[in-house]
Amino acid sequence: MNDNNTNVWSDFNDAQAQQTGFDLIPKGALVPVLMTLKPGGHYDASQGWSDGYPTQSPKTGAVYLAAEFVITGGEYAKRKVWSNIGLYSPKGPTWTQMGRTFVRAALNSARGVLPQDNSPQAAAARRIQGFADLDGLEFVVRVDIEKDDRGEDRNVVKTAIEPDHPEYARTMGVPSKLTASASVHGSPAAFAAPANSPVAPEPQRAPVSGKPAWAQ
Repeated sequence: MNDNNTNVWSDFNDAQAQQTGFDLIPKGALVPVLMTLKPGGHYDASQGWSDGYPTQSPKTGAVYLAAEFVITGGEYAKRKVWSNIGLYSPKGPTWTQMGRTFVRAALNSARGVLPQDNSPQAAAARRIQGFADLDGLEFVVRVDIEKDDRGEDRNVVKTAIEPDHPEYARTMGVPSKLTASASVHGSPAAFAAPANSPVAPEPQRAPVSGKPAWAQ
């Protein structure tokens, strides 16, 4: 073996210095993201959780979806942010409500549906067959900052930006339709879904009794 190659793995004085990491993305920045879910292997038939996506905390018993958000455009493209989407907490319903609110907004954002649109098409766009439908969803989020377990600042995602936000179209890269969002009678008009977002499913029959709340 060449002595020079041997020195590379025995003398590290001339190795490049380790980067200290990225600066935090500013609080409030709006960015387009691709969301992927890390399967946690938690199952609960009573909740309809049969796909292995939920994760349960061994410390608190809380159940959540472990989500990774890859920024797909703009000056922070390719940066990643991690957050949990609440499903259940033994402390009460707040964690569940926050998670369901986020998923609703994410579906609106990804599928181009105004939050106040209650048409059958909009209602169908807010339904999923399972958590796998959320894995790979592309939409717009607002970046936030919070303390991690060590007391250090980190970026997180808590809010999905819906089509009624004035910066949604620019950030998502689709034509703005805010000026045409209401008819002369004041009723909201459905947004056209972005080309790279999932096509909203056909309207379905009313959920059968006992179907888990997250899937309705």
